[in-house]
This record gives sequence, structure tokens and C-alpha cells, in this order.
Amino acid sequence: MNELVLQKKVCLVGAFSVGKTSLIQRYVHSLFSEKYQTTVGVKIDKKIVVVDDTQLNLMLWDVAGEDDFTQIRPAHLRGLAGYIVVIDGTRPNSFDVALDIHLRIQRDYGIFSTVFVLNKSDLQDQWRLTPEHLHRLINLGFPVVQASALSGEGVENIFTNLARQLVTAHIGA
Repeated sequence: MNELVLQKKVCLVGAFSVGKTSLIQRYVHSLFSEKYQTTVGVKIDKKIVVVDDTQLNLMLWDVAGEDDFTQIRPAHLRGLAGYIVVIDGTRPNSFDVALDIHLRIQRDYGIFSTVFVLNKSDLQDQWRLTPEHLHRLINLGFPVVQASALSGEGVENIFTNLARQLVTAHIGA
């Protein structure tokens, strides 16, 4: 097999405490911790993924969450190849923050491979998102994945989906 090796920077973005760190920990280390730890600045993990005959070295940037007082630093987005927008299904305000971040990235940096994640699917009976929220996401034209960092459901699908987009974008470039 003649493998192509690519290194790609991927950021996880969203509001505070939507589960960005937990999703990365579940994906990279197969771990979940109930203990909440606020990400300060950025934390970087690495995962090697193979898509068809292409090896991707994913550099996963866990970017601190946004709120009314804190926004993502532009330096954290430079060199971006794709991003994952994480929304907490139990907190509708995280939906608004997620859309704002997504639109800002597109406006300021361009269109990238993207996946939207509705996290905490294990708490779906407590979700406060409406079908309209879901339709708005789908209409953006990017994949939407329901996942749970706690149970692991859908987590692999998030990153596999993004990895396939990154390989397709590279081949088409």
C-alpha cells in the first residue's frame, strides 16, 4: 500500500462546558471523567486516523469555550484545516454561541471541513433544542452528529466524518 500522510489541524469550538474536552478524551484515550475541568487557552492532542489509503495525523485543538466575555483567539484558528462545532443539547444558548462561532470562522477565515455535534445524547430526554434548531443546522450543509462523550455513542463518527472531508478536500485541491 502506498500511503499518503497528511497532518491537519482541527479545532473543537463551542460555548463553555458543552463537552469539547470530554469528546476529545473519549476519542483519543477512550476515557470519560465526570470531573469538569475548564480549558484555559488551548490544549492539543494528536490522533492518527487512516481513511482509505491516506494517513491523517490529526492535531486536535481543544479551544477554550466562549461566553459573553470571552471569544476564541484568532491565533488558535490560524492554520486550520477543519473544525468541529459542539452544542450541548440541554442548553439552547450553546446553539446560538455555536452558530455565531461558525459564521465568524467562515467570514474571517473561509469555508473549512466542518461537523456539528449535538453532544450529551445520553440526556436526550432533557434536551431543550427544538426540531427547528436541527433543521437550521442541517440547512447549513454540514454533517450533524448526535453524540455522547459519556457513553461514547457517535464519538468515532464525528472524527471519521471530519477525516473523510479533510481527505476529500486534499485530493480535490
